[in-house]
Amino acid sequence: MRAPSVALAEDVELPDDIEIGANVVIHAGTRIGRGVVIQDGAILGKDPRLGPRSSASREPLPGLVIGDGVAVCAGAVVNAGARLEADAIVADQAHVRERSTIGRGSIVGRGSQSDNDVTVGERVRIQTGCYITGFSVIEDDVFVGPGVTTTNDNTMARPGRLDGPRLRRACRVGGGVVLLPGVELGEEAFIAAGAVVTRDVAAGAVVRGVPARVTGSVPASDRL
Repeated sequence: MRAPSVALAEDVELPDDIEIGANVVIHAGTRIGRGVVIQDGAILGKDPRLGPRSSASREPLPGLVIGDGVAVCAGAVVNAGARLEADAIVADQAHVRERSTIGRGSIVGRGSQSDNDVTVGERVRIQTGCYITGFSVIEDDVFVGPGVTTTNDNTMARPGRLDGPRLRRACRVGGGVVLLPGVELGEEAFIAAGAVVTRDVAAGAVVRGVPARVTGSVPASDRL
């Protein structure tokens, strides 16, 4: 099904079983799998516009790849060079930037941002209003609560290396948490809502507070 006012680049081929809403823009080089849903106002395959002092790569980008069964919801933007694996969902007004991968069955929630060079595994749930900073790694089965902010720049625009957090398999991050650059959350770790994580968290640890401190461990019955 194809709605009116779709702007489609000449080299983009649409499978016959996808659904496209109104006012959708699909840029050159985008590859779209079967059973995909693209809702009103989505923009696919957009080239990034970098500021003159941006440290992001300026190498030419390959086309956006959208796997089978993906849903890109109303007003979402997915840049060229990104990859959405099968059955992923990019919710309303979310943004996935270049060289980022969203794994099979994962969700980027409404108004959330996956910045450049992010790797998201399978079955990850990123809730509403989250910022996943560049060079972050999120492994399979991770839960990221609403309003979580991740950071990657300890010098705040002075010379230095960008280092995103690493969220290991099945860890859980509560609403409003802030993760500082380079921290690692171990497998099955539990970060309580509102915590500010300034150092690595061991596998299975429960942390809370500002700054976050260990207050217990995740019971075996609560682990995947």
